Amino acid sequence: MSQDDLKNRASELLEQAGIRIDGDAPTDLRVHDERLYARVFAHGSLGLGEAYMDGWWDADDLPALFARLLTAGLDQELKTLDTLLAHLKARFINLQRGERAFEIGKVHYDLGNDLFHAMLGKRLVYSCGYWAKAGNLDDAQAAKLDLVCRKLQLKTGQRVLDIGCGWGEALKYAAEHYGVEGVGITVSQQQADYARELCSGLPIEIRLQDYREVNEQFDAVYSIGMFEHVGGKNYRTYFETVRRCLKDDGLSLLHCIGSNGAPAQPDPWIEKYIFPNSMIPSASQVATALEDLFVVEDWHNFGADYDRTLSAWRANVEAAWPSLPASYDERFRRMWRYYLAVSAAVFRSRRDQLWQLTLSPHGVPGGYRVPR
Repeated sequence: MSQDDLKNRASELLEQAGIRIDGDAPTDLRVHDERLYARVFAHGSLGLGEAYMDGWWDADDLPALFARLLTAGLDQELKTLDTLLAHLKARFINLQRGERAFEIGKVHYDLGNDLFHAMLGKRLVYSCGYWAKAGNLDDAQAAKLDLVCRKLQLKTGQRVLDIGCGWGEALKYAAEHYGVEGVGITVSQQQADYARELCSGLPIEIRLQDYREVNEQFDAVYSIGMFEHVGGKNYRTYFETVRRCLKDDGLSLLHCIGSNGAPAQPDPWIEKYIFPNSMIPSASQVATALEDLFVVEDWHNFGADYDRTLSAWRANVEAAWPSLPASYDERFRRMWRYYLAVSAAVFRSRRDQLWQLTLSPHGVPGGYRVPR
């Protein structure tokens, strides 16, 4: 097909989502390099993302543009070999075992605490905030941490395990506000170093460790925004590990992104540039993996709150960009802007959800009253 033919085909597809090429609406796509069309039709979402990183196109309101694309289902029109390869790799290779389990820490979470400090606000909490009564990001993150503690019914003197503890903020909050002691595990060296400093003086131990290696008893076990890195082949092992470590009368909470339909195929661009070896679980995968191990006391969805969280992160990064080191060059800036915009759109279009599951080994006697 000629370049004009490809452009016409692209224009027809975009019109289905109310998007024009070189229009003046915030969601219109401004093309700076006509090679864009061939690149996108050949490589789908990977080509679109890389072309944006290379400065081949722009839009004034990226999240709204992507929300339109996703709502119209245009991503299904651009399934390519890259998509198939990412899907086959995720399906047939256990991408989250052994050394691969630590790859996400090196590639993503060790990028630099300065970047995450700029983006995440007062607390280094890299997961969805809870905006039910919050008016800003810091309050939403505090509300989320408190919601987790209330759902786990934490009490003074209890011992908790945080699987994928990040920079230690959840453990610090639980220790300071609910009087618990705890263990946090992470696969990121930079996170571990920071968390140890943050939790200094508190009864908290931070370990650089794979969750599968933990074998000791806790009153509560939780995981916030880590399950996306576990991988479908390891979901049963994850829940078996939690069950092994949780006392019979304890509670566990899982906070994770979830897919509406069948197991989600990893996006080739996200897989390559942002979250290697990651996978969004489906409800059926989660339910199957915890069968005969736990009673599901509560399954809470507040996925729309992730749009607000990601929008706040994006505003923080844009405001802080002049003060960030030169090592974050313009191509990285466009990559990061694209990542946050696409992610916000995924939740704005309700394509993905944010779940909190509260689990008990045998069922809470008399029933579990759900905090909100």
